[in-house]
Amino acid sequence: MNRGKFDIIGSILLICKNGAKKTEIVYKANLNFKKAGIYLKWLNDREMIMKEGRLFNITSKGSELLLNLQSASAFMELK
Repeated sequence: MNRGKFDIIGSILLICKNGAKKTEIVYKANLNFKKAGIYLKWLNDREMIMKEGRLFNITSKGSELLLNLQSASAFMELK
């Protein structure tokens, strides 16, 4: 089963909670470097994550999105 964009974004935000390098994000989120780069740029442009040196960290805006994604995911599983 393919993951949706929201699942991938949620995974990346969760990984970035404690700071992560791009390589770590690629492996933990099960992405290739090209796809990871696209998502990281998208999240960075919208101020959901920020890059500090070589680490990507989640912002307060990103934390809010992650919480909303987790809530929506839990709601959808209730059926």
